[in-house]
Amino acid sequence: MTNGKGEYPNFFDRVGIPKSLAWGYLGILIFMMGDGMEQGWLSPYLIERGLTMQQSASLFTVYGITIAISSWFSGVLAEGFGVKKTMLTGLILYLLGTVGFVGYALPGLHQVAMMLTYALRGFGYPLFAYSFLVWITYRSPKEKLGRAVGWFWFVFTGGLVVLGAYYSSWSILRFGYMETLWSALGWVLLGAFFALVMVKDNSAGGIKGGLKEKLGELGRGFTIARDEPKVLLGGLVRVINTTAQFAFPVFLPTYMASHGFSTTEWLQVWGTIFTANIIFNLIFGFVGDFIGWRNTVMWFGGFGCGVSTLLFYYSPQLFGSSFWAVMIAGVLWGALLAGYVPLSALIPSLVKEEKGAAMSILNLGAGLPVFIGPALVGLLIGTIGNAGVIWILAILYFISAFLTYFITLPNNAKTAHQV
Repeated sequence: MTNGKGEYPNFFDRVGIPKSLAWGYLGILIFMMGDGMEQGWLSPYLIERGLTMQQSASLFTVYGITIAISSWFSGVLAEGFGVKKTMLTGLILYLLGTVGFVGYALPGLHQVAMMLTYALRGFGYPLFAYSFLVWITYRSPKEKLGRAVGWFWFVFTGGLVVLGAYYSSWSILRFGYMETLWSALGWVLLGAFFALVMVKDNSAGGIKGGLKEKLGELGRGFTIARDEPKVLLGGLVRVINTTAQFAFPVFLPTYMASHGFSTTEWLQVWGTIFTANIIFNLIFGFVGDFIGWRNTVMWFGGFGCGVSTLLFYYSPQLFGSSFWAVMIAGVLWGALLAGYVPLSALIPSLVKEEKGAAMSILNLGAGLPVFIGPALVGLLIGTIGNAGVIWILAILYFISAFLTYFITLPNNAKTAHQV
């Protein structure tokens, strides 16, 4: 079967990856592996070195704030100045922050320097990765956009959560903590080579005009939420999407331990959850293209995550602390979390132009949960306990399903291809 132009589709056409950006997907995978390798162990390592829990939490809070700011501006910077320039800026900020953090601040435990350099590092990956996501929204055929963004979240999460954790667990034993952190520089540079050098596509070079026009585009990162209410709703849904992902590690390990689960068992559950998640990032990209982006987010993402969040929490009580019951419930939550993937296709399709500005709101929604999740737990757990926090998170998911109902494409089309 041909692709409509008398040509037989190649492998990338069949799976939904824009062929001209294929090397970039590999670059994102490798870059995010380098960026995420310390996520699972840096906090306990700092505490072992003498920092208090509060000092460690403050470091990650500042890091989360810079990620949120960088996420917000990634889309409009990509559209105003060009994707490759914005990605290069993210790479440079990451390298400067890492060299300062690993080379000076961390060895001497200089707290102010640690916060400044780790915060600088936090500006890096959103500018690099989320700018590439804007590129995908411009370059992908409308009928395959859900699959294209599904592949993006597959490589993004696969690098950040899965490969980063596996690599660091291997590297720490052989080379040590500091050497592992230094090796991140090599991985992000390799990823940047594939994404910036091997990709020859220049279709997202930035808007025409001088500095005034480009600064005007930056302003759309603020005003589009006012002018396009559905884009704002999409940003709110995106915040809810991963708030639980960043809240769970704060209190669920202790809760699971109270039901007889060891740290190793919890890590096995958590790692398997995100192995399932990256697989279903692809599956729900395809599902969204067939049954509709809004339907997928609303039912599988919002409603599904609300139910599975409660099941995950109560499974140790319902099934007698069965490891496999908790594992299955957790994997179900991780799989349904991927139901939100078509949101990255739905929101930019709400606007004919200014897709970068629309993606900035969505990317801000991706960055905010990094510190909203832990903050929510810190504020509420002392008064309403573990169960109360779980119910809050579940209710937020149900609210996101309700909000998604109102995020409609013109003529109530299921995808942009049908508009």
